Amino acid sequence: MMRHFTATAFVVDGPRTLLHWHKRLQQWMPPGGHIEADEDPAQAVLREVAEETGLLAEVIPVQPTAAFAYPEQVPAPYTILIEDIPGPAEPHKHIDMIYFCRPVGRSEGTVAADQTLRWVSEDELKGAEALDVAGCGVSARVPDDVRELALIAIEVARQIEEISPKPRGA
Repeated sequence: MMRHFTATAFVVDGPRTLLHWHKRLQQWMPPGGHIEADEDPAQAVLREVAEETGLLAEVIPVQPTAAFAYPEQVPAPYTILIEDIPGPAEPHKHIDMIYFCRPVGRSEGTVAADQTLRWVSEDELKGAEALDVAGCGVSARVPDDVRELALIAIEVARQIEEISPKPRGA
């Protein structure tokens, strides 16, 4: 079976994370997509966040890097998932690098204007309640894996913020 390398971002802003309604899969998902041939997974995840949300973001480091300057080190993902992807074409698998990110600068703008993007609070995630898709008359629960990783991302971001807060106005 064909496998594609992908990168996914749980974008965290305080006690909330950004999800979008995936129309084809009919579920809430974090932004992400395929890794292009000329980019590493961290570059891909930041590109996907910008393309899908309009936000600039940075990767939240989840493990330390070594002290050497060369060769360049790519930030490690929190985890790597192998996901079955159904479809009208050939079913395939995604080898998905899961990153935690935070917005650089303002976290509103494009996000607020798009009806398929939604900031989901920690409380909503813990409650495992169905979320409405604005303007569609559809309501759906966040998949368990997405919910669990979103809650972990919020907690990791909270811990990082205590150690290394974002500058005011950023």
